[in-house]
Amino acid sequence: MSAATAVGERERVRAWRPSVPGIAEVFHARFVEHAYPMHTHDTWTLLIVDSGAIRYDLDRDAHATLAATVTLLPPHVPHDGRAASADGFRKRVLYLEPGVLDPTTIGAAVDSPAINDLALRERIDALHGALSEPGDEFEAESRLAFIQDRLRRHLARRGARQPGEGTRAAPRVAARLRALLDERGSTGLTLRDAAQQLGAHPAHLVRAFTAAFGLPPHAYLTGRRVDAARRMLLEGMPPAQVAAATGFYDQAHLTRHFSRYLGVTPARYARCSGRGNRALS
Repeated sequence: MSAATAVGERERVRAWRPSVPGIAEVFHARFVEHAYPMHTHDTWTLLIVDSGAIRYDLDRDAHATLAATVTLLPPHVPHDGRAASADGFRKRVLYLEPGVLDPTTIGAAVDSPAINDLALRERIDALHGALSEPGDEFEAESRLAFIQDRLRRHLARRGARQPGEGTRAAPRVAARLRALLDERGSTGLTLRDAAQQLGAHPAHLVRAFTAAFGLPPHAYLTGRRVDAARRMLLEGMPPAQVAAATGFYDQAHLTRHFSRYLGVTPARYARCSGRGNRALS
């Protein structure tokens, strides 16, 4: 069974880009069988679970999130995700631009991604409601401001420190490789090219990058390409053009990796873009 046909009626996704400064994407999903591979985002991931539970690893530590918990995952820190039971889970996610929260608090978020704060969860729920109704952007901005303030206070109480091993102690060559992947990931880059540019052996690059950032460079690059693809799809670009623009060999190559990361094909993801009840199963 292909990745595309493996998504059954129990798997539902809805995503869109709102006209609200600070919010890069809204993502609602119900998953039963889908499991996220290890990946990173360049945004903050603010997550609430409406049913079920999610198990995930963040910067090499195991965690779980339940319906009463708010989860905040920081930018650039590897994580995965899967259902904690056979019934799956329903979640709502806000991908927040990096500047929404102070980058010096990334370490505190890595240490304790779960926030037990019922009032905060209720505010996030209300924000999702505002984001689902066209014309309520001003209300959404106001609600986001209150959420930012509450998140800042939670992170401040935990104490600001430098991020964990995945982002703090990166050897210089690993950091340079990540910058190169970010710069040239969509135009094409081989490990041999990177090694020549950085003056390091390919095997050393892979070892250094994996030790520094918690996942190998090819997995990091694929995740960054998928992130770029999902944004282009929500802007209305056809999947074939998205594949070319994000560095995938062709649309089939994009579809294979996109389905593995998001649980749906690029075409279905593009069609689910919208508000209200426009969800795809």
